[in-house]
Amino acid sequence: MKINGIHQRTVWVAQDGVTVEILDQTKLPFEVEIIQLTSMKLAATAIREMWVRGAPLIGAVAAYGMALGMREDPSNEHLKTCYEVLIATRPTAINLKWALDRTLAVLEKTDIEQREQIAYQLAAEIADEDVRLCESIGEHGLEIIKAIASKKPAGSTVNILTHCNAGWLATVDWGTAISPIYKAHEAGINVHVWVDETRPRNQGLLTAFELGSHGVPHTLIADNAGGHLMQHGEVDLCIVGTDRTTAKGDVCNKIGTYLKALAAYDNNVPFYVALPSPTIDWTVFDGVKEIPIEQRTGDEQSHVIGIDPNGQLSWVNTAPRGTECGNYAFDVTPAKYVTGLITERGVCLATEDGLAEMFADLKHPELA
Repeated sequence: MKINGIHQRTVWVAQDGVTVEILDQTKLPFEVEIIQLTSMKLAATAIREMWVRGAPLIGAVAAYGMALGMREDPSNEHLKTCYEVLIATRPTAINLKWALDRTLAVLEKTDIEQREQIAYQLAAEIADEDVRLCESIGEHGLEIIKAIASKKPAGSTVNILTHCNAGWLATVDWGTAISPIYKAHEAGINVHVWVDETRPRNQGLLTAFELGSHGVPHTLIADNAGGHLMQHGEVDLCIVGTDRTTAKGDVCNKIGTYLKALAAYDNNVPFYVALPSPTIDWTVFDGVKEIPIEQRTGDEQSHVIGIDPNGQLSWVNTAPRGTECGNYAFDVTPAKYVTGLITERGVCLATEDGLAEMFADLKHPELA
């Protein structure tokens, strides 16, 4: 997508052909800064410290981390070390494991002398594939927005509520939940987005940054405002992303998503979840019981980053000294509250049968 009118991906290989470059998302939306990843451990730090975030992007950066590791040392021992270091960075998003498993399976069968080259090629394939999947999600989600727009008076606005950032900054390009909104905006549909701030890391600001860059009308709201807006008919549909989707359609997304789903259910507002197929974990069936929920440092809860009156980027404490803070990064929304799953192959019910029918070749590879 674009920053200041210039097309930009979230991860790419520098002109030297080996250094991996990313946008430092801890500085956005206030500063646009590029970080150079020159080692596997630095790639791991980028994921762990959320210089990059979003399930699809984490997977792509992990794949590039494996490539950087093979450049350092392509031995079998180091290959295993790279995998173990990278997979330990964040526990919830399944795309991380998906990308690392895919990379490891190929490199284990590759001659040591060729591992670096093959690893870079595979990482590029994973990144390009993510772009294609996300754009397809946008095309299928566009049909939902079109259908809602067709039932409203001509020229009316379709109001969409989202949570966290599931735009292009969370993927390699296009995004998941925001991709249909970009497609609708390009198609000339009047859309307006209610952007949850998404505490504690305020990742809704990233969504606002994206939408503003593309001229999509939007309003930043407090996390607790969504239910009120739904009660008063100000939300036509919700679209969110997911970091892991179970085989039965439960979705694990940024903390606070579950409460939006409950409010949507109570007010008969369609609640859709957008995801590429690598986000499906076919080994998990009960999301609440089985998906590990990342707990992050309390500093993210007690502090907030912003621009001070002097125009400086500041990290400000908002909690009384000594306060113990709980920082649960994700929650699980049971499938019964999900209207449908928007995937690269189309829209399906959030059920075991719906997913299995849409992705029979992935759930049962022997059928491919």
